Amino acid sequence: MKAICFYFQIHQPFRLKRYRFFDIGNDHYYYDDFANDDIVTRIAQRSYIPAAESLLRMIEQSGGKFRCAISVTGTALEQFEQYVPEFIDLLKKLADTGCVEFLAETYAHSLSSLIDPEEFAGQVKVHDEKIHDLFGVKPKVLRNTELIYCDELAPQILAMGYKGVLTEGAKHILGWKSPNYVYSAATAPKLKLLLKNDKLSDDISFRFSNPQWDAYPLTADKYIDWIAETPMEEQIVNLFMNLETFGELQPRESGIFQFLEALPRFAAEKGIEFWTPSTAISKLKPVAELSVLHPISWADEARDTSAWLGNKLQNEAFNKLYSVSERVRLCDDRRLKQDWYYLQASDHFFYMSTKHMADGAVHSHFSPYETPFQAFTNYMNVLSDFIVRVEEQYPLSIENEELNALLTTIRNQAREIETLNKEAESMRKNIEHFNEEHLLRDKIAADGKPDEEKPAAKAPAKKKRAACKSKKKPAENEDKA
Repeated sequence: MKAICFYFQIHQPFRLKRYRFFDIGNDHYYYDDFANDDIVTRIAQRSYIPAAESLLRMIEQSGGKFRCAISVTGTALEQFEQYVPEFIDLLKKLADTGCVEFLAETYAHSLSSLIDPEEFAGQVKVHDEKIHDLFGVKPKVLRNTELIYCDELAPQILAMGYKGVLTEGAKHILGWKSPNYVYSAATAPKLKLLLKNDKLSDDISFRFSNPQWDAYPLTADKYIDWIAETPMEEQIVNLFMNLETFGELQPRESGIFQFLEALPRFAAEKGIEFWTPSTAISKLKPVAELSVLHPISWADEARDTSAWLGNKLQNEAFNKLYSVSERVRLCDDRRLKQDWYYLQASDHFFYMSTKHMADGAVHSHFSPYETPFQAFTNYMNVLSDFIVRVEEQYPLSIENEELNALLTTIRNQAREIETLNKEAESMRKNIEHFNEEHLLRDKIAADGKPDEEKPAAKAPAKKKRAACKSKKKPAENEDKA
């Protein structure tokens, strides 16, 4: 049996307005509300809403046999709630079918997993809570930002309670191996890996409407034939892509929606099923362990993290942002923490990329800035004002060592309180036991003897019978007389 695992990513960042050097310290609102409203509404109308309607029809027409997974970031959900609430309703309908699995990921679509494990775990937890609040489901499989994964992350992901993780089937990692299997993590064998089949995924995402492509035009029956022709032992084909592939990257006029909706019918003819990531993980055993020494992603030809951290500008902004992470977590300022999440979106660093050649067009397509240097300057101005606000609560004159010592003290105190609470509970139980013993002793003292010694109380009766016998003897002597 062969199966297709479809996964669709939905993400929108809070885009920054043009923020000048002279605004630092004077203007604490950083976002371009007009651009956010315009872009999110336009993409929702052209892509997200018709794509979600197509998925609903595919589920209904296949009698629930079509299944897929969706991952939607917290920042995107906030904007949908504000600008396009009807799309939230469609996502709820998809959740109610039971045929769509919602995946875990970082709330802000951040790169925190690469630098701050505590922030990474916290964001995933907040995202899970948001998904549960809106759709009533709890994610079981993790999809990290941009499919970022490496061996170092595996033990933490497993400890966070996830059964599996989605990542890229990078050629330099797989070598001769196929992505069409389930693998296990080398550093946490109980964690299962689902790898993107980049060739078949990109055929839809990037090549579908390209008339120069040798396989153009791509039809649903031709595509399913390609999948059916893969070796019989390769049981799972993972197709991972952005949902905006449908209607945005590939326009409606290309026939992309008709192509999508026709897939279940031709798959059924070939005996191919559709599984969610959880189903694939539960049904298939890993064929081998897979080691990923350095972080990989699904971006660019290199399939690494250079799209966000490939030059000095990006690294300067990245390190400056996370230099205040401990301080932000200590504060109780809701607005400051909200800005902290929005500024972590990986998009801000993507806009600073100076890559050229084939990848350059992709980077410039998504960027609202004319140049990477303009993106860097604007972001650093915003970040400078943000850090001033953080410093007002926790001055930067406190070195990281001092701050870490303070945090260690706080954590130690929390552990001491927990230990003392356990000791107090133990002492309470001991006192209750002690009181019970004293009540028993008082009862014994009142009765004279304990209950278990009651049979011995018959002894006085024997003495009484003996006394009766002694009284009869004088009577017998009188008769003799």
